[in-house]
Amino acid sequence: QLQLVESGGALVQPGESLRLSCAASGSDFDLYSIGWVRQAPGKERERVSCIESLHGRTYYKDSVKGRFAVSRNNAKKTVYLQMNSLKPEDTAVYYCAAVFSDYCREYDYWGQGTQVTVSS
Repeated sequence: QLQLVESGGALVQPGESLRLSCAASGSDFDLYSIGWVRQAPGKERERVSCIESLHGRTYYKDSVKGRFAVSRNNAKKTVYLQMNSLKPEDTAVYYCAAVFSDYCREYDYWGQGTQVTVSS
């Protein structure tokens, strides 16, 4: 089992950057594929990015490609989401999620979320 804690959310202006962190506790962290999912007020939850456990392949939602970058440090049991050129439409609660799989599938474990607000 894995416990996930997100951090790094903040209020920023359009065009600025943020780095979110997802710290995990539990065993076999390197065997989990980890994703970032966000939910804006009044909208459905949407997958933003994911990084696989086995090959380290990464995936991104089209609207964040070229602006966001996901990475992981298995020794620190942490996954990061570097977010650049932030836009107001990126405003949401960002959740870290994990699945015990080589691939990005439906997630079994979730963090509590961290708020990202992009506004001038």
